[in-house]
Amino acid sequence: MPKNRSLPYSIKTYRLKGDATIPNNSLPVIHYKRIIDLPFFFPASYLVSLFKKNNWKNSWKSGIYEYEHYHSNTHEVMGFYKGKTTLRIGGKKGVKIKVEKGDVLILPAGVAHQNMKKENAVKCVGAYPNGKKYDMKYGEKKERATALKNIKKVKLPKKDPVFGKAEGILKLWKKL
Repeated sequence: MPKNRSLPYSIKTYRLKGDATIPNNSLPVIHYKRIIDLPFFFPASYLVSLFKKNNWKNSWKSGIYEYEHYHSNTHEVMGFYKGKTTLRIGGKKGVKIKVEKGDVLILPAGVAHQNMKKENAVKCVGAYPNGKKYDMKYGEKKERATALKNIKKVKLPKKDPVFGKAEGILKLWKKL
């Protein structure tokens, strides 16, 4: 866990069922609320470095799209370093969650996510286990069969993007 953690944090999980267009995953979404006390200078670089240390690479820095999308070939982590917003995860029948600076969200392959506010209401760093190059899926019916095949092939990461081998997904994600 990050060494400079001074605020209390919480861990929330969400199990989301698929529907006709969004497959979701039997693994839960993990939301680390207020998990990281970010440095004042270069908070995005701090997140990139933390994730990279735990083998979550191919990172990007940006807001979150205002349209529903998901990745079928890899899991994704998002660490929030500026602002706050409401995300809908799991598609139209999913749940809305609030994310803000210091939070980390881990999305299993196939879980849809969408910013319910403006794209740049929040800034985050995204990354993928082993630096996997991600695909983009938009919940179109024609994508579903391929997406389901891809999701079945995605392996569990060897490290949690925040805690490393200590805990997190190693305990919370177990193939059902």
